[in-house]
Amino acid sequence: MTSPDGIEYGSSILGYPRIGARRELKFALEGYWRGSIGRDELLATGRELADSVWLELAATGLEQVPGNTFSFYDHVLDTAVLFGATPPRFADLADELEPIDYYFAMARGKPGHPPLELIKYFNTNYFYRQPEIDPATAFSLHAETLLDEHRRAKAEGIELRPVVVGPVSFLLLSKAAPGSPEGFAPIDRLDDLLPVYAELMEKLAKQGCKCIQFDEPCFTSDRTDADLAALRRAYTALSGVPTASRTRILVTGPYGDLGEALPILASTNVEAIGVDLVSEPMTAAELAAVPGLKRKRLYAGVIDGRNVWKAAKGGKLDFLLEIKEQIPDLVVSTSCSLMHVPVDVLIEPDLPGDVADRLSFAKQKVAEVVALAKAITHGAPEHWYTRPATVHFKLKHDVRQRVANIRPDQRQRLPYDQRKPLQDKALGLPPVPTTTLGSFPQTGEVRQARYYYGQGRLTWEEYAQRLRDEIKRVIELQEDIGLDVLVHGEAERNDMVQYFAELMEGYVATHQGWVQVYGSRCVRPPIIYGDIKRKHPMTIEWTSYAQSLTDKPVKGILTGPVTMLARSFVRQDQPMYETAEQLALAVRDEIADLEKAGIKIIQVDEPSIRELLPLRERGRDGYLDWAVNAFRLAVGGAKPETQIHTHLGYSSIARVVEAFEAMDADVVSIVATRNIEWVFTQLAKGTALSHGVGPGVYESRSALIPEIDEIDERIQRATRAIDPERLWVNPDGGLKTRHYWQLEPSLRNMVAAARRERRRVESGDDD
Repeated sequence: MTSPDGIEYGSSILGYPRIGARRELKFALEGYWRGSIGRDELLATGRELADSVWLELAATGLEQVPGNTFSFYDHVLDTAVLFGATPPRFADLADELEPIDYYFAMARGKPGHPPLELIKYFNTNYFYRQPEIDPATAFSLHAETLLDEHRRAKAEGIELRPVVVGPVSFLLLSKAAPGSPEGFAPIDRLDDLLPVYAELMEKLAKQGCKCIQFDEPCFTSDRTDADLAALRRAYTALSGVPTASRTRILVTGPYGDLGEALPILASTNVEAIGVDLVSEPMTAAELAAVPGLKRKRLYAGVIDGRNVWKAAKGGKLDFLLEIKEQIPDLVVSTSCSLMHVPVDVLIEPDLPGDVADRLSFAKQKVAEVVALAKAITHGAPEHWYTRPATVHFKLKHDVRQRVANIRPDQRQRLPYDQRKPLQDKALGLPPVPTTTLGSFPQTGEVRQARYYYGQGRLTWEEYAQRLRDEIKRVIELQEDIGLDVLVHGEAERNDMVQYFAELMEGYVATHQGWVQVYGSRCVRPPIIYGDIKRKHPMTIEWTSYAQSLTDKPVKGILTGPVTMLARSFVRQDQPMYETAEQLALAVRDEIADLEKAGIKIIQVDEPSIRELLPLRERGRDGYLDWAVNAFRLAVGGAKPETQIHTHLGYSSIARVVEAFEAMDADVVSIVATRNIEWVFTQLAKGTALSHGVGPGVYESRSALIPEIDEIDERIQRATRAIDPERLWVNPDGGLKTRHYWQLEPSLRNMVAAARRERRRVESGDDD
């Protein structure tokens, strides 16, 4: 499209969901892994999903279609494979496995070959497999799949822009492979990697490809001077390749503000830069003030790739018109890949109309991008500027009044040193108690019962009886294993956030609103569209029943307010901390009901407190203040003798650990968000965690069964940093995704190892 002044205003997106509108990828992957479909069928499904995306995107009128956005598991792992950065510890499998199986070995592990680490991807709800690089990693190009997709699209008359993780972010997202020299970091290998990136651009150019997209998300967080210098060196080199020998280069900075990286990129000869103007808005004047940016093609990320609300297109258009006056070569785009939102709102017939009318999933966001690009040239319909006659978000006077009346003392409990003796007396637990973190495997029978109940093929009582049968089985198994503090197993919960969301007002859940977390793991984030209020007790029936089956304490398991917020699509008409306070009050009421039911230990999971930490230093103090306050409001009404546990993602950032301490939970169980060994290394350095600590003694996501000696060694390492009187022994996460053949021996070995430590403590032999 060309405006009267001859300027073409483009439309594009930075990426698209790859799982399929109805999770076709998930079902194909899991079918292949369990052997019910063959390799050829899996590969055919993958190709069909990949091709259907770019065919559909081209049909929408999108002028620039991204390619290489499909992945069988994870795009960061794909980048490692693309450039030959496969760990040497998997080398013995390379000849005996087909390429796709070798790929899955790195993603999922094989006996004797633990998988690559599963790491949080910035402040999104996605996880990636962390590449391992050492000084000897031999980078080489393996671009057959990428080049073949480009050829297929070109045959259909569609020009794809391949999307690849940029070289600097790829290395910064990686870790030093085991056995690397001390002080080595993957970024040290940048100069060795750049020629392979250049080779990729050359091969694409020979095939007629016009542009390649390099994502550099690491530069939307605080970086060192050395990192920024590496970015300058990388794109000076890549953009310095003669244009006859390479594609044009688009560098994007999703998930935040490029900050100091933006003028660095603008100073190089890259042709285009993509900026996230949703997470960290910049004015048109601020963009124009960046030296060199006016000479670039600017991909203006004005459509939110991480939330599900329709854009206010009138306001977006006015902003874009201001930008084009300063930077005329303009492309309307998304703030990041659309992989973080569901595919299509039109396959959600059961959503309330007043909510559905305000939602925009991936397909709808593409339409918004296309419409805005057209409107820059031809003008916008008048209704774009018409304000709705009704209030957008549902408000509840009683909820708002209760939040307004919160008192500081509602966030306080009796000091820990006074609570602990009361809890010790009430619980009578042995030294080094053992427990799990809540979820047990969801069996096929449980999933079938939930499905049949939803279809009306089971009555409530029939469904509830099946859940009670499963809870009884889980309790009996834990008693037989010898765990000290039991859980009911969460058979009633499909997803921890969605379960609670469906029992609170102000939330709405989807049927097909699936978003990929990693591999075949998908969730349906619920949508907060109004003020939050608990309808009725949410966990009492199941937890009370479990407690009635045993003399050992059974933990009540709740999801904390910050995690409920972080793993939902959040309303945008009020600050996040206000919504967090509403959620905290709902959790507070549930804790009171659990106490009335005789539950003496309550776990309030908050793994997302660390996950939501702002990527840049600015804003971190304010965020941690309100996050800690929300948790303390949730648990502040608990009796002193009630033991409050929480489940957190570990952090080496001192201020975050201080925030964990300020939460004042009686026991903190740690998710090994990087790896088990890293947690113990950090604990050995000393932390501010002065209450009970469960550092996680084996990796719950791994299919490998830990040996007793292995767990015992980890327990002994923990006791060097933690007083044994404060030590709890538990897996590092929930067990929902495990199989019982993995779970049972792992827990039995864990209990046996804990008993060794208990004997050492009781005999006085423990150091």
